[in-house]
Amino acid sequence: MRNVTTLALTGSLAGALLVAASTAHADRSDWPSSFTVGTASQGGTYFVYGSGWANLIADELGDISGGGEVTGGPTQNLALVHSGDIAFGLTTMGPAADAVKGESPLAPGVPMDNVCAMFPMYETPFSIAALSSSGISSISEIPDGARIGFGPAASTSDTYFPAILETLGVNFERRNGGWSDLGGQLQDGLLDVIAFAAGIPIPAVSQLEVQTDVNIIEFTEEELETVLETFPVAEYWIPASTYTTLEEDARAVSMWNFAIARCDLPEDFVYEVTRITMENNDKMRNVHRSAETTIPENVVHNNVLPFHPGAARWFEENGYEIDADLIK
Repeated sequence: MRNVTTLALTGSLAGALLVAASTAHADRSDWPSSFTVGTASQGGTYFVYGSGWANLIADELGDISGGGEVTGGPTQNLALVHSGDIAFGLTTMGPAADAVKGESPLAPGVPMDNVCAMFPMYETPFSIAALSSSGISSISEIPDGARIGFGPAASTSDTYFPAILETLGVNFERRNGGWSDLGGQLQDGLLDVIAFAAGIPIPAVSQLEVQTDVNIIEFTEEELETVLETFPVAEYWIPASTYTTLEEDARAVSMWNFAIARCDLPEDFVYEVTRITMENNDKMRNVHRSAETTIPENVVHNNVLPFHPGAARWFEENGYEIDADLIK
């Protein structure tokens, strides 16, 4: 009798699983067959993080392909997601706030209302590097007219770092480009300084350290206080373990990064993408070490963008409260 009962239960369970599997398959009928993630220039953290994350999602979903796309970074990613040119992107809170208010430099006067937040990524430190041979070891030592590389045009770095340095009294010649290219220009003496806003470790800086001596330039306490009062940033310490150059933690500032999605993507699709990301932090850390903070607890750092309903559902099901006014 026990065997009969066991068989009956097993059969019932198998049937339930088949029904659930069929339902899950049916729910994918309106899902895209592929997706693209807007990243930034090659040589930067966004490119490594975004491309690796896209591959992880595609592998876990099984029947949907995905990949990263080189872009101009956070500001352009907001515009590309809003317009529907790409499904997902990576951005920082500063450019996101501007986009929501219709103050994006790429679309002045156009509120980007088809951009939704999915999950927290990491903080973007604002850090400065120069060759040791330049003699520049502090912000105050950056000479007048210094050639400074600020990353891709309209990126977070290019949007905020020039204004930060101007506020601190630095006069400079502005240069733009991908991080790998700017790192090469610094090494070749075509630039004096590179001002980065990117997740750490920054691949271009790590590569420079292998080839030459580099100074990682930190903010003084007075400079930090001035910047915190003027810009939407927070205090941040770059751990000494980040670069071989650093002997102790370096004082800096940072902005939070979030993954974003088109608000009109299917709810179940975004739910699954969020679930895979939040439940596989070990795999995310293998993509890039900055993903140590790609964890649900950090969802509180977005108070700018509305959350996609699919993402919000996963967080709420797992005990993380999201203000109803912040859900699309």
